[in-house]
This record gives sequence, structure tokens and C-alpha cells, in this order.
Amino acid sequence: MNKFVFAAPVLLAASVSASAQTTDLGAVSTHLQAVQTMTATFAQTDRAGKTVNGVLTLKRPGKIRFQYEKGVPILIVADGKALTFVDYSVKQVQRWPIGNSPLGVLLDPKHDLARYARLIPTADARIVLLEAKDPKHPEYGIVTLAFHKSPTSPGGLMLAGWSQLDSQNNRTSVRLANQRFNGPVAANAFAWSDPRPRGRVK
Repeated sequence: MNKFVFAAPVLLAASVSASAQTTDLGAVSTHLQAVQTMTATFAQTDRAGKTVNGVLTLKRPGKIRFQYEKGVPILIVADGKALTFVDYSVKQVQRWPIGNSPLGVLLDPKHDLARYARLIPTADARIVLLEAKDPKHPEYGIVTLAFHKSPTSPGGLMLAGWSQLDSQNNRTSVRLANQRFNGPVAANAFAWSDPRPRGRVK
């Protein structure tokens, strides 16, 4: 389990130099483009402090699956076009275009980081924090990605997790462990079962 508290990163008073900004943004871009697939275990903590666990499967561009532990009737999956939230307990489905999700920067390696993201200074040079948001659409929320500098990982970085702040200031933090890169991913890994009654699906 990673030790970082994504909800309250330690910041430096001094700003990051322009050269450091360029270097680390370039490293993040290189990492995103180098990772075609990734699997990891995750621990997700909501604003109330409740934590649930699961398995993350990612395939770029645009595909991700959060498979929660047994007993959690929720699935989050992106199929390359839309991000889908499924609540099996109430048989509800919500869908958004991937570009409208704060995680768009994670799912699309061609995302313009300089346009949508900025580095957040930290007290530890081994950590890179990247805050991403769409200034034209604050309703999409903000995501802060946390990377470890790791020479054995793609692009020299290891994605450790992220903190997501929605438009209602609700924060959700995700911590990753057991990351594996560029391994095979089953073709049906991003399929999902629609719980809605037939004839009412939209």
C-alpha cells in the first residue's frame, strides 16, 4: 500500500521552476504514452473516510474498469467512448463522454497536458503531482495524479494513485498497489451487464 495521503499533499511555498515544470510534464507524457495496459489493486476512500477495495484494469486509449470487491454493487467502466457508472443495487446506469471525465488525462495519452494540467510542488523530489482540469468546464471536476519516480517503470514513473474533487467539493482518493504494465488484457475486460429492465434502456 502506498503511504501518500492524496487528499492533503504536502506543498512547498516556493514555485516550481519553468525548467522543472517542462521536465516533469514531459516525463508524465512519456509515461502515459509508454503504458498501453496496466493492472493494479486499488483502495478507494470517499469523503466520509469509507474505504473499498478492488482491481483496476486499464487499456489505452479510453478503456478502464474498476472491479470492486465482493459485496459492493457498483461498477465503473469505460469502453473507449463513454465512462459508465453502474449501480446494480438500484439498477441505474449513468454515462458520460470520456472527455468530460477528470480521468480523461489518464485515459488519453495524447491529452494536451500543458493545456489541462499543472505540476503541484511537493516536499519530496521523488514524487510528481499533476493537477488536471478543464478551465472551460469546472463542472467536470479536478483530478490530482500522483506518480513515484521509478527508473524501472515506463517513462521513469509509477502511477501511485489520484485524488478527485467533483463540482460539489466531494473528494475521492484512490491508492494503487501491485501495478503491472503492458501485459495482455482480455478483449471482454471492459464489457458490462446492464441491470435496467429491457425496453427502458436509453
